[in-house]
Amino acid sequence: NMAIYAIGDLHLSHGINKPMDIFGLEWAGHTEKIKKNWQQVVSDQDLVIVAGDISWAMNLHEAADDLLWLGSLKGTKLLVKGNHDYWWSSISQVRNQLPSSIFALQNDHFLWGDYAVCGTRGWICPGEEGFDSDHDQKIYLRELQRLRLSLESAARSPASTLIAAIHFPPFPRRGRQSAFTDLLEEFGVTACVFGHIHDSGRDFIFQGERNGVRYYFAAADGISFTPLRLVE
Repeated sequence: NMAIYAIGDLHLSHGINKPMDIFGLEWAGHTEKIKKNWQQVVSDQDLVIVAGDISWAMNLHEAADDLLWLGSLKGTKLLVKGNHDYWWSSISQVRNQLPSSIFALQNDHFLWGDYAVCGTRGWICPGEEGFDSDHDQKIYLRELQRLRLSLESAARSPASTLIAAIHFPPFPRRGRQSAFTDLLEEFGVTACVFGHIHDSGRDFIFQGERNGVRYYFAAADGISFTPLRLVE
């Protein structure tokens, strides 16, 4: 049976030297940990949603080895952009570079059986500490529009169930609501996966079901570097 998994924040660096253990001891050897766990739990019939911050590379050339590594893992991989994915240029350039088992989402959806996976990078939400009503508000509104385009495309598809992947949490750290969550509810999304948070802030982030949407936190270091099963 085809299962759907999610994991975010792989922070790969095959193409550039970027040690991750500055972020905490658990990050030592994280690439090997991810591969070992991934290959144990995922089968080739499964889908793995990669929820942003995929590679430290600054351009597609630098990202090539990371994408090949990801392509060699089991299952079909679906990428959503994170705030550190500077290598992610235009979507057509990215898609031209992807190994055959990897797909990328932008303003559209990915059909997987009865499921449509939607998504966008997201941004910090109003109510989050440091939210700037000028700069952040602009990006927040643009990302909302991207999510709406993605959800609208899925609503026109034959899929019966919608899943959303957003790199940023779709609400402020101690909150549960934003225009992102309103959109997810409006389109009847059943599950939303996100990552991005690495510090103790993840202890306060909402997980679980609210207004019909189930929220899953899937940053790699928050889930023991093991893809999290969303759908059996």
